[in-house]
Amino acid sequence: MPDQARERSVVEAAPKQLFINGKWIDASSGATFDVLDPSTGKLLCAVADASPEDGMAALEAAAAAQAAFAATAPRARADMLMRAFHLLHERMDALALLMTLEMGKPLAESRGEIAYAAEFFRHFAEEAVRVNGGYQVAPAGGARFLVTKQPVGPSLLITPWNFPMAMGTRKIGPAIAAGCTSVIKPAAQTPLSMLALAEILAEAGVPEGVVNVVTTDNAGAVMEPLIRSGVARKLSFTGSTAVGRRLLEQCADKVLRTSMELGGNAAFIVFPDADLDAAVDGAIAAKMRNSGEACTAANRMYVHTDVIDAFGAKLAEKMAALPVGRGVDDGVRVGPLIDAAAQRKVQQLVTDAVERGAKVLTGGQTGNEPGFFYPPTVLTGVPESARMRHEEIFGPVAPLTPFSTEEEVVAAANDTEYGLVNYLYTNDLSRALRVAEALETGMVGINQGVVSNPAAPFGGVKASGLGREGGPTGIEEFLETKYIGIALA
Repeated sequence: MPDQARERSVVEAAPKQLFINGKWIDASSGATFDVLDPSTGKLLCAVADASPEDGMAALEAAAAAQAAFAATAPRARADMLMRAFHLLHERMDALALLMTLEMGKPLAESRGEIAYAAEFFRHFAEEAVRVNGGYQVAPAGGARFLVTKQPVGPSLLITPWNFPMAMGTRKIGPAIAAGCTSVIKPAAQTPLSMLALAEILAEAGVPEGVVNVVTTDNAGAVMEPLIRSGVARKLSFTGSTAVGRRLLEQCADKVLRTSMELGGNAAFIVFPDADLDAAVDGAIAAKMRNSGEACTAANRMYVHTDVIDAFGAKLAEKMAALPVGRGVDDGVRVGPLIDAAAQRKVQQLVTDAVERGAKVLTGGQTGNEPGFFYPPTVLTGVPESARMRHEEIFGPVAPLTPFSTEEEVVAAANDTEYGLVNYLYTNDLSRALRVAEALETGMVGINQGVVSNPAAPFGGVKASGLGREGGPTGIEEFLETKYIGIALA
């Protein structure tokens, strides 16, 4: 099948309606919104635009299904997740193409995300059958303590556009494993991957009403009533810190259980004893995954004065050689940004840094091609006054700043309201552990530019979020601990 025909076929086959109580339905108003291909700026398709009433119908379906699903055997829930795991792998090529078309990332990255997304289902299938409690004698005697875990209840899951499949499975996996029903609201820019995932979950045997998906271009109007309804008992959100703060205020009204993975401002630190070639490769991994559109992306690169020139030259050479283009084209390593607003912001941040004294080693200016592209860019001598030292770049720009001492760089890395992840490169084990412990983040990568793993607890501190996703702690976010006191006759 010719490439364009294959693209059309995949988009046409994707669901475009709301998924409520096991059924595909149009929005009650009949409204739709457009989904664009960021590599061309052209229309891909239109999907249903849910109303607040549609959102409430989805939550009511989740609430109605909650008791029966909570009573489902853990092994049965695990089997659902494992069937979904296998279906994701069986349909990887079509799912990856769909993701690339709506989000822009190269096909190789999309395939990697599908595999990564599937791992959350496998991991939490294994966790589903290991939820446990406890039994003990009261310290004073005469009674027994029974501790058990129960599902939190109907959960609201809000996912971002940058990892449209994996951020869904990272939330849906533990929710199903714990016995929670859910309403999922994917980002308006990338709804198709989540709708395709809902179709897979239904095929995998997830009962009607357990997973509901509402797509909308007006998230606040649809989700706030659900948060304030008193029916939902949990909110899991991945997105910006600004939106997270607003959602926390809304959750306070009904004291909803919350977990949030918010913004980042990751520091990437290169000490003078580091293996520079490994550090450059790590910097590209930390910076260029998803074209830099990731909360874990290296946002501030601190390189020791003794090696910054050599490091900058090596990094600029490799960044300049990365092929840019439509993610569906062979050999492309860097796709477009998500939309025109993202492209404008990246250019504004680069212009601001250059005006404040930064030097461009490669890139630094958008071209005239269609789509929302930005070239891989390396800046050196970026001052602390530059906006990009304090704002998420969310683009393929690596800003280098020199440092002289360990104390200086740790203080600079910690001088931010964010605390998601930092990276450091050194061959000194004592320094690696000392600095890792001093950094105010939820995660640290030592001599590696990628830290995400379904089996590890992912999350941040400070303004980067609350709670953890993944790992053995991920399912705890969807469980309540109940203590039962038993008197002995």
